[in-house]
Amino acid sequence: MFLTNTVPRQKEIIEVVFRNGWDYMRRLLTGAKADEPQLPTPAVLKNILVDLGPVYIKLGQLLSTRPDLLSAAYIEELSSLQDEVPSVPWSQIETLLHQQFTKPLAEIFQSINHTPVAAGSIAQTHRATLIDGREVALKVQRPGIDITITQDVALIQGIADLVSKTDFGQTYEIKSIAEEFTKALEAELDFTREASYTDQLRRNLSQSPWYDPTQIVIAEIDWSLTTKKLLVMEWLDGVPLLSADLSANNTEEDVANKRKNITSLLFRVFFQQLYIDGFFHADPHPGNLFYLADGRVALLDCGMVGRLDPRTQQILTEMLLAIVDIDAQRCAQLTLQLSDSTQPVILARLENDYDRMLRQYYNASLTDINFSQVIYEILQVARNNKIRLPSNMGLYAKTLANLEGVARNFNPQISLFAEIQPLITDLFRRQLLGDAPIRSLFRTALDIKGLSLQSPRQLEMLLNRVTSETLRWNLSLQGLDGLRRTMDDAANRLSFSILVGSLIMGAAIISSQAQTSQLSFVSNILFAAASLLGLWLIVSILRSGRLK
Repeated sequence: MFLTNTVPRQKEIIEVVFRNGWDYMRRLLTGAKADEPQLPTPAVLKNILVDLGPVYIKLGQLLSTRPDLLSAAYIEELSSLQDEVPSVPWSQIETLLHQQFTKPLAEIFQSINHTPVAAGSIAQTHRATLIDGREVALKVQRPGIDITITQDVALIQGIADLVSKTDFGQTYEIKSIAEEFTKALEAELDFTREASYTDQLRRNLSQSPWYDPTQIVIAEIDWSLTTKKLLVMEWLDGVPLLSADLSANNTEEDVANKRKNITSLLFRVFFQQLYIDGFFHADPHPGNLFYLADGRVALLDCGMVGRLDPRTQQILTEMLLAIVDIDAQRCAQLTLQLSDSTQPVILARLENDYDRMLRQYYNASLTDINFSQVIYEILQVARNNKIRLPSNMGLYAKTLANLEGVARNFNPQISLFAEIQPLITDLFRRQLLGDAPIRSLFRTALDIKGLSLQSPRQLEMLLNRVTSETLRWNLSLQGLDGLRRTMDDAANRLSFSILVGSLIMGAAIISSQAQTSQLSFVSNILFAAASLLGLWLIVSILRSGRLK
């Protein structure tokens, strides 16, 4: 009875679970036998999270970034979760602002719009003008949200501890999801982290061979005013990309070209983040991609970011090529390279699953292929084969899905495959030589020189050990236990058969030369023993099913 007799918030969780009909969790929370683990349907799970409030909506949004754990139906349902809530009254916001500054607000701001332009579960944003005339956005943390989050996170971790003891919890890695969620929320509560992420993204995107850096904008942070609970940044005047009106004073052809250029820009910006920088904006949903009044494109809300190490970047780049080439065998090999699981995998089955999945794209045009859908299907195949991939693979897939979804809505004629094909060659060149080819060549030459100097000595040591008979090989072969048992059984039966045959031959010799009744009795005893043992041997062979 983990939650039934505790604080009101815990009782509220049970009531919501009961009301929405998640039978498995109901049995688990009430101490009943819960031996048939199962998730609620996608719609029921979404309703539960919405009823539980903003923190649990955040949990749902995190789960929507894990297509490596959940099927497409859950990802689609949870992706529609929005954390917009009623705004906090200005009086509370003003009190918090006074706490963040040592100076009076009148000495810092000319004006602050008391009506927020956006309100979420963690913070709300106000437009303001600084004393020097600069327009800024104030992202202010909701008063008391840190206490609420601490309480709800403790409850979530408690439930995760309870569920992790079941097969269900182990299958869906409930404990690791709870820990990841806790870290993500802690990061969101510290606005200085988001500010540093924003600065890093702006620096990374300020130069590129793939696009014009002047066409992409990320707001500048005012560090002199930013605190853990207040983020002050440049105000960007624009509208969500999908709401942009490009028809003013433009022909249809001009509008089509603008849409093509913007979507191409976005693809190249994000591909640089993913495959070159290894640090990417992980939430490019329609509200975070803005079309500015001067025609540039802005990335907003850099609080959720992802990271890819160089090895993962290389594998994912090769995966792009394998998908374009419809190469199931290579997809299987690359998936195993990404995996951090120690469980044995049947490679032939994995290759067959990928071949079956990719076969539907054999005759499809590149413009008709939904790239993010292919990535989701690859993660699904990995999950079906019990292959555990790093959690950042889910964030990577979700980022591509959001990006491609916005791009297709903005420009239905766009093809992500067509956009990335010219970049693949450059990606491989960069991974082989890096941004400084001469330096890479020198480094490779030094490695080759070191190898050439060390090889004769290592070869001499090897030959010395061979001639002195001190060389030993340590081999560890898996999967031989069954073979060893089979050989032991065969050897035992062979020995038993020889024994039975020897008894029969001994009895026959004694019987043919028996001169007394005692020898005849011994002969009969040997025949009887041989017959019983022989019958037992035949029965054991028949019962094993290995007579043939």
